Amino acid sequence: MKPARRLLIALAALLLCAVLLGTLNALAIELPEVISSLWWGLLLLLGVAALIDAWLLYKTPSPRLERNLPGQLPLGRWSDVQLTLHHSYTQHIEVQVFDHCAHEMASEHLPQRVALRPGEQTQFSYRVRPLVRGHFSFPRAEISLPSRLGLWQARRVLNVADETRVYPDFARLYGAQLLAVDDWLSQMGVRQHQRRGLGMEFHQLRDFRDGDSLRQIDWKATARKRTPIAREYQDERDQQIVFMLDCGRRMRSQDNELSHFDHALNASLLLSYIALRQGDAVGLSTFASEQSRYLAPVKGAAQLNVLLNSVYDLKSTQLPADYTAATDALLSRQRRRALVVIVTNLRDEDDQELLGAVKRLSRQHRVLIASLREEVLDTLRQTPVQNLDSAIAYCGTVDYLNARDTLHERLVANNIPVLDARPSELGPELVSRYLSWKKAGVL
Repeated sequence: MKPARRLLIALAALLLCAVLLGTLNALAIELPEVISSLWWGLLLLLGVAALIDAWLLYKTPSPRLERNLPGQLPLGRWSDVQLTLHHSYTQHIEVQVFDHCAHEMASEHLPQRVALRPGEQTQFSYRVRPLVRGHFSFPRAEISLPSRLGLWQARRVLNVADETRVYPDFARLYGAQLLAVDDWLSQMGVRQHQRRGLGMEFHQLRDFRDGDSLRQIDWKATARKRTPIAREYQDERDQQIVFMLDCGRRMRSQDNELSHFDHALNASLLLSYIALRQGDAVGLSTFASEQSRYLAPVKGAAQLNVLLNSVYDLKSTQLPADYTAATDALLSRQRRRALVVIVTNLRDEDDQELLGAVKRLSRQHRVLIASLREEVLDTLRQTPVQNLDSAIAYCGTVDYLNARDTLHERLVANNIPVLDARPSELGPELVSRYLSWKKAGVL
């Protein structure tokens, strides 16, 4: 409990009067005794009123707060948290409410002044924007309760504990359920390539059409019908995709509000969403993390929720990327042939270790390396050189990118595909490569 502004103003006014009376007394200016008695009377009255007001405030029960907190929050997006105050007050009271949201979240409209009316419950809301993923708690809220005469303010702590999880910003993909997948992918910048050749599952027989390949002709059916009959194929729906996600220190680089690790998660979930809709199985394996996680490939829409619950609290670490150990772990767990997508940030020092590990992995699986490139490097390369510092930065950037390109070319020369993309473009690029391979039947 602390004195309110009204009590402080009253005390300041009495103090000013005391100083004035003392000054007049020092100047030997006589004043009626009634003035001094009046001052003491006002001070006594204020003291008694303050004590009674403080006692009544002490006896006033705290309102009951109810928090409606979503169980899942998307990373980097504003979400509403609704609060409801229940009370039994018989007079109008204006209180100030502050909710203790997690420190890793930005908030708006806090603290908030709320009017409590007799016989009514009051609802209001504020907004939060998570800055990191993970599991977070809202342990308590505070309310500033005024006394009846407005001389005191009581700080009441309301222990209302709630918990929520912050997931990668995947909400937009659920909204895509209302749209045609092809249209939505076009809006995302994903390019679908025409199917060519075989490598697909047989679907049905139909009349030969212009544009069909001669290899699609079913000669036995053509002989029976005495008209060209073609085989129609559909994409194979029993393939497996495993993401090898680098959780090491290289993925801690920041581009805009998200780190490379968060961009990698979003891109992996995006491709998982598309692959699961295509009927493929999706799994996950992490490396360079404090506790490695493995999720076996499974088909079905429910697998997406399993993936989200498996990665929502993953954090990047200070550990180096050990590609050899990661390959050994995956080979011991993943026996069936799969598309293995290694999401990392390649450096020139990875040459020998990475090449040996990926060669071993390629003997059993189809491998794609998705390497994130810092956007600041492209910015520095395109910035005009104007002084010595900018010249040094430009030369260092070009030298680094050339060494990185050399590593990529060496991998490609060993029949290891590399996808070099900026973090913001990684998702559409991954989906585009996946669909092109699937249409071509090379998975």
